[in-house]
Order: sequence, then structure tokens, then C-alpha cells
Amino acid sequence: MLKIEAIIRPGVLEDIKEGLAKFGIHGMTVSQVMGCGLQKGRTEVYRGTEYSINLLPKVKIEIIIADKHLDGVTDVVTKVARTGEIGDGKIFVSRMEDAIRIRTGEKGESAL
Repeated sequence: MLKIEAIIRPGVLEDIKEGLAKFGIHGMTVSQVMGCGLQKGRTEVYRGTEYSINLLPKVKIEIIIADKHLDGVTDVVTKVARTGEIGDGKIFVSRMEDAIRIRTGEKGESAL
């Protein structure tokens, strides 16, 4: 099993959810987060004073999948979220030891 964490622009969340649903992935956790990478934030002027905003609003999607779905899921997220501009986001993949469905006690991939 793998855990996919995708940090994306807020505006592409619905399109990614639709793309993942077509791929057969329905379970996910979505969080509103703040951060910056190469984008390094932006500068805004408010009432004549310049402010540096270095933490930008992003969305974090967490999905646990079977190993065989890795390429399909990352392709969906990449194709939908890519604008070609700095700030499109990142995808992190890590191995999961186990998953347990609390209601039934199922373990492993059957708990997904």
C-alpha cells in the first residue's frame, strides 16, 4: 500500500476529485493548508504599505492506494493540476505498513 500526498492549488481540487472518481478512487482526506516552495509567496500593497505574503493557501489531498494504482493516480493529479507555472504543487509517495478498518477490523488492502 502507498500513501499519496498531493499539495495543489485550491482551484483544481474539484477537477482532481472528478478525475480520481473516474479512475475508481473515491476515498481521500482533503485539508486546507498554507505553504510555499519555489513560488516564495507574493508581495501586495494594502493602504499604501507593501506586505510580503510568503505562505500561500494550498490544498492537501491524502489518498491510500494499492501499489498497482500508483501510476494512474499520479497521472490524474499531474495532468489536472499542471498549468506550467510555479506553484502547481507537489506529489509525495510513501509506503504504508498497514491499514485497519475500525468498523470491521479488516486489515491491509481490504480495509481500503
